[in-house]
Amino acid sequence: MAKRNTVRRSTRLRAPRALSFLGAGLLALTLAGLPTPASAHGVAMEPGSRSYLCYKDMIASGNQMPSNPACAAAVAQTGTTPLYNWFGVLDSNGGGRTKGYIPDGELCSGGHNGPYNFSSYNAARGDWPTTHLTAGSTTQVKYSNWAAHPGKFDVYITKNGWTPDQPLAWDDLTLTQTVNNPPQAGGAGSDGGNYYWNLQLPQGRTGKHMLFIHWIRSDSQENFYSCSDIVFDGGSGQVTGMKGSRMSADELAEAAEKAGTPAVPAHAEHAGHAAPVGGAALVASSDDSSAGYLPAATAVSLTGAALIFAAGAVTQSRRRRRQAGQNH
Repeated sequence: MAKRNTVRRSTRLRAPRALSFLGAGLLALTLAGLPTPASAHGVAMEPGSRSYLCYKDMIASGNQMPSNPACAAAVAQTGTTPLYNWFGVLDSNGGGRTKGYIPDGELCSGGHNGPYNFSSYNAARGDWPTTHLTAGSTTQVKYSNWAAHPGKFDVYITKNGWTPDQPLAWDDLTLTQTVNNPPQAGGAGSDGGNYYWNLQLPQGRTGKHMLFIHWIRSDSQENFYSCSDIVFDGGSGQVTGMKGSRMSADELAEAAEKAGTPAVPAHAEHAGHAAPVGGAALVASSDDSSAGYLPAATAVSLTGAALIFAAGAVTQSRRRRRQAGQNH
């Protein structure tokens, strides 16, 4: 009987200890699997780049899959890591090089030498989130200053005749503007912080185009790249093709009349996901940032691990107090 009691006591002692070890192990594994924020660096927020708007769409959708079909296909190909690092389209040895260095068809990923795999964002398709603009007007560019650096921004826009179902090549682009060390607003290292400047859009552009920005640091060889899908249809910065962003029927008709082009119903809503909000509003809060956001599944895992760990610790503490009382 004494032996049986000893075995039972030993089992009771091992259980909470095992529980604590299990919780600690689960917590460590969960933390190891979290996406880690990079120290770099930035893409266009207005007009929004593919990686930035797909990230916003993913957050607004409330899960790990954006509602936009092009964004969803990109996630299926290269996962969500590029989206949590939406600001990290870069090449540490870019050195200002363009044609002959970054291959045609790889401009939106900045080639293939960066720390993250953005290759899926090169996909030639016409259903990426799109910003509506008016040819010949002035629009404000906002470019993330996730990590601020001196340098210049070369702004390119595709020539008439290019369509988004064609891979983007250097010969498709016209250098429209170069900006040196523009002013900044908001804090660096946050979703909202940005460089900003005014861009005079070219006359005579119609239909869908690409706005490509090449950020060339002056203090290192590191370069950054940004692809923003735009359409010249009389718009003034409205974003469509993602959850929570749409143009109303009246806005669409007015923009089409201004541009002298027929209204395209597909731009008004995306696959039934559009919410009844106007303009370029995004459902995701501007406070969302890749450094601070935790997916729901991860949050649940962390909570479970913490509870298991705490339960084991409390049980062990109670056992020690009982033993101390018995000894006295």
